[in-house]
Amino acid sequence: MLISVVLSGGTGARLWPVSREGYPKPFMKLADGESLLRKTYRRAIAVGAADILTVTNRDYYFMSKDEMALVGSDTPACPFLLEPVGRNTAPAIAMAARQIVHLYGPDAVMLVLPADHLVNDLSRFASAVDRATTLAELGRLVTFGIVPAGPETGFGYVETGADLDGGKLVVRFVEKPSLDKAREYVDSGRFLWNSGMFCFKAGIILQEIARFAPDVDVATQKCWDAMRTAGKHDDAMLEIPADSFAKVPDISIDYAVMERSPNVAVVPGDFGWSDVGSWVAIRDLTPADEDGNRAAGNAVFVGSRNVYVQTDDRLVAAVGVEDLLVIDTPDAVLVAHPDKAQDVKQVVSRLKTLGHEAYKLHRTVTRPWGTYTVLEEGLRFKIKRIEVKPGASLSLQMHHHRSEHWIVVSGMARVINGDRELLVGTNESTYIPAGHKHRLENPGVLDLVMIEVQSGEYLGEDDIVRFEDIYGRA
Repeated sequence: MLISVVLSGGTGARLWPVSREGYPKPFMKLADGESLLRKTYRRAIAVGAADILTVTNRDYYFMSKDEMALVGSDTPACPFLLEPVGRNTAPAIAMAARQIVHLYGPDAVMLVLPADHLVNDLSRFASAVDRATTLAELGRLVTFGIVPAGPETGFGYVETGADLDGGKLVVRFVEKPSLDKAREYVDSGRFLWNSGMFCFKAGIILQEIARFAPDVDVATQKCWDAMRTAGKHDDAMLEIPADSFAKVPDISIDYAVMERSPNVAVVPGDFGWSDVGSWVAIRDLTPADEDGNRAAGNAVFVGSRNVYVQTDDRLVAAVGVEDLLVIDTPDAVLVAHPDKAQDVKQVVSRLKTLGHEAYKLHRTVTRPWGTYTVLEEGLRFKIKRIEVKPGASLSLQMHHHRSEHWIVVSGMARVINGDRELLVGTNESTYIPAGHKHRLENPGVLDLVMIEVQSGEYLGEDDIVRFEDIYGRA
C-alpha cells in the first residue's frame, strides 16, 4: 500500500511578494492557473497512492482543503495533520508515519512529496516511484536524485555508489557546493541533485528516527500520545497540541536520518523536476522572445533584453533595461537582478524587522469563508471588498474600537446585529456600532459581495473578539 505524504509547511520567502506567510508558496498560481499544491495532489494521485496525508500549518487547513477539492479526488481517510508551528521535516515525517502505522500498519509505504515542487513528466515520475517502492519494500530508505542539467550551486548533491535493483546505494550527501565543486560533481557522473522527495516504509523510518534521532522520536511520541489523550485525534483532521509540539527538535529528515543511516538508496530520475526555489526558476517556466524577454501578464518591452515581468492587473512597460526581474502585485513591486534572486528573502526579513504587514498579508486575504480586499485606508477609516462563499459564515464577533457599515453589492446577506437578525439584499445596507455582537452569513447559492466601511480610532485586524465560529477560531 502506497500512501502519499504531502509536506506543505514552507513560506517561500524567496518568492515574495507573491508568496507571503498568509498565502505561502504552495498556494501560488502558475501560468496555467493551478497552484503548486494542487499539482502535488495530482501527482500523488497519478502514481496510484491509496491515500493522501497532508501535513500543514493549522492556518492553511481550509485553503488546503479547497485545493484538494479542486483536484476532484475522493476524500482520503487521513487527509490532514495540522501543526501549530513549523518544526522542519523530521518531526513532520515522524508524526505522519505514526498516523500511517495507526491506520495501515508498519509495512505501508510512504511517498513524501514537498508541496512546493514541480514535476512536468508524470509518466517518468510514476516509473521512478515504482522503482523506489520496490526498494522501500525491501527495507531501504529511498531518496529521489535528479540527473543534473548543469553545475548548480543552489542544490544539495547525492553521491551514488553500487547499483541496486532500480536504484543505487547512497555513498554520502553533500551540502550546496561552490561552482567549481559543482562542476567537478557533474563531470564525475556519480552525483545527483538531492530533490527532497523520499520513499520508505512507515515502520522503517520510525525505527531509523529512534536509532539516529532519539530526541525526535521521544518528543513526537509524546505529541502523538497528547493528541490522542486530548481528543484531538480522528481520521479526518488531526491537530497536534501546541505545548508538546513546541518541545520537538527543529531538524530536517536529511540531518536527522538520511545522512546518518547506511541503509539509504537513491533512484535517479529525469522527469522535469524543479524546486521552484526562486524567481529565476519561475521565469524559466515561461518561453522567451527573440530578445530573451518573458512575461506572465500584460507587459510591453521596448529596447530591453532578458527581462522577466509578472503582473496581475496593471500593464508594465520595460524600456531600455536588461537583466531584470519585475514582479508586480497590487500592494508591492519587486525589482531584482536575476543573479540576486536568492537574496529576496532578505526583503522579507527587513519587512519583519520594520513591522510592515507586507511580509505576511496581501491586499486580498483568504479566509475559510472567502476573501477580503483592502481597497483604501487612511486616518480612522478603511474600506474593504468582502466576498463570502455560498453557505459560509463569518464568526459571531465584536470590535472594541471600530464601527462598520455594510453595503451589499450582489447576493443576499443574513446578518446578526446585536439582538436583531435581518436579511440584507443587493443595494441595501446595515450599520454595526462598535461593541455590538454581529455575524455575516451567505444563505444563498451565489457568492455574496459587499463593501465594508470601517471607522474608528483603531482599525487593526486584531481588534476582534470571537464568541462562536464554525471554523474553530473562537
